[in-house]
Amino acid sequence: MAVQDLDGEAGLTITGQAPAPRLGQFSWALFDWANQPYFTLVTTFIFAPYFTSHVVGDAIRGQELWGYGQAVAGLCIALLSPVMGAMADASGPRKPWIVLFQSLCVLACAGLWLALPGAASQDLLLILGLVVLASLGAEFATVFNNAMLPSLAARAKLGRLSGRAWALGYLGGLISLGFILGGFSLPEVPLFGLDKAAHEHDRMVGPFSAVWMIIFILPLLLFTPDAPPSGMGKRQAARHGLGQLKATLREVRHYRNVMLFLVARMIYFDGLSAVFAFGGIYAAGSFGWTTTNLGIFGIILTIFAAVGAVVGGWLDDRIGSKKTIILAVIGLIVATAGIVSITVEGLGGAERHDTILFVIHYAQAAPGEGMFTTLAEQMFLLFGIMIGIFGGPAQAASRTMLSRLAPVEKIGEFYGLYALSGKATAFIAPFAVAAVTGLAGSQRAGIAVILVFLIAGLLLMLPVREERAQLSKTLT
Repeated sequence: MAVQDLDGEAGLTITGQAPAPRLGQFSWALFDWANQPYFTLVTTFIFAPYFTSHVVGDAIRGQELWGYGQAVAGLCIALLSPVMGAMADASGPRKPWIVLFQSLCVLACAGLWLALPGAASQDLLLILGLVVLASLGAEFATVFNNAMLPSLAARAKLGRLSGRAWALGYLGGLISLGFILGGFSLPEVPLFGLDKAAHEHDRMVGPFSAVWMIIFILPLLLFTPDAPPSGMGKRQAARHGLGQLKATLREVRHYRNVMLFLVARMIYFDGLSAVFAFGGIYAAGSFGWTTTNLGIFGIILTIFAAVGAVVGGWLDDRIGSKKTIILAVIGLIVATAGIVSITVEGLGGAERHDTILFVIHYAQAAPGEGMFTTLAEQMFLLFGIMIGIFGGPAQAASRTMLSRLAPVEKIGEFYGLYALSGKATAFIAPFAVAAVTGLAGSQRAGIAVILVFLIAGLLLMLPVREERAQLSKTLT
């Protein structure tokens, strides 16, 4: 049985207007396609492991520094995202803000070309600063893009549009990974004559992501309908938006169910983000995987993540956003626990004694020249695939869930709070991973911290009700 339409007429959007044309919806979904290479290539599979293993030169210290950098970005996003959402509601059009913040991300990504191997301390700070700026640009642009969703599709089809957008994003990540591998990592002589000895094939993923964003953000700007202007200037909209945000925060008791969801999402999303942020770093440090290994691993995960996002969108509309989220988070907990259950004593020597599922010990020959040649690597791949399968539905259904819960009149503001719920404690998760990694001298111990966030988020999600909040009378 399809999930009940909680808002009545299914043929209209939540804002009470006709859905956008298919071209407009597809162009909106291309935003995820445009941004995914940044997350896939820079923050997950290529640049982040390169930064830890070659720019820093020490996997444990590199994971620690990367965690602190992500913590700084998360703190800035947590403080500013709700403000951005309130301004979006007050000013009307979202596209000018998307252009502004997407440009910041593009410029910062282009600057990652400067990340030379064995960088000095001051250069490490510059590189981490660029990563922070790129994260700010990408996340703030996403606030305004998410705020467009409720006005684009019929209420009964929001889950499918959101899920397809995530799937399209994963497909963009997949194609970009394949291009990087086929054009730069695998050939002895990469495209454009890049110097592998200087790791130019790793460094160029930043500029590549920047160019990709510029090209594929254009359909959104050209074909997706935007909200009409409110008549306010940016400064006036900022003041009005801040006033509305303060009023909403004062009246938060009227939106207890929505806020419970946002808190739950805040915590489980922190765990999910940390899994993606540190997965490639952990694999590079534990197994000594090269850029090629990591790229192929990323391609495999992205394929399953795209499938998971499509299936999750279908489930969202069939069984509801809440049930889809709960199933996805449980899957993420199992997969992350599986990764933590794998131990590798070291990469040196003729023989290693590895552990899988915490208690199964076995003598394992040193890795061969092929890919995924040890049982530990194969188990890591299996659990990584599970993260891909469940990660897509968790993210897509969360975005749809808010559109089903928030008051229509304050949808942009609540999407600002939604961004906050994705980042308010996001600095805590990478900080915790960084701190435990440094204190324990172990990447595995740092990754284990992520389980706390996933389990706590799941428990908080259980009492959330899937019903729309009414606008508080004191705010009308």
